[in-house]
Amino acid sequence: MGKKRIVKTEEKTAPTAVGAKKVSFVNKKFERGVLHIQSTYNNTMLTLADEGGNAVFFSSSGALGFKGAKKGTPFAAAKVGETLGEKAKAAGIKEVSVIVKGVGAGRESAIRGFISKGIGLLKIKDITPVPHNGPRPPKPRRV
Repeated sequence: MGKKRIVKTEEKTAPTAVGAKKVSFVNKKFERGVLHIQSTYNNTMLTLADEGGNAVFFSSSGALGFKGAKKGTPFAAAKVGETLGEKAKAAGIKEVSVIVKGVGAGRESAIRGFISKGIGLLKIKDITPVPHNGPRPPKPRRV
């Protein structure tokens, strides 16, 4: 009735919790970095990059388990900053320059949460886009 198949199974480890990840995949240690904060009305996203612009760590309030309107709160942004600050401290980062983009409520609290882990702050730069004239207005109605 056919040949029997022998299936080899490999042992797989169970995934760990979000907060319990190890930071062992960072090959090179670097002391300075650039923290990009994008703060919208609905979410706050933080990206830590090296001086060359290569992203090393990333986190957002949605990734930490906040849902709905709570993702855009300053409390959620502070928690994201603390989480990324712990990862940066483990990677050996001592100083960061911050680039902020967006008009959300988590702009300042994300910086405060990140700095609370003992990492120095070199400068803060705001690159929020500002429209000069906006889109073209609609044509007048013909009735």
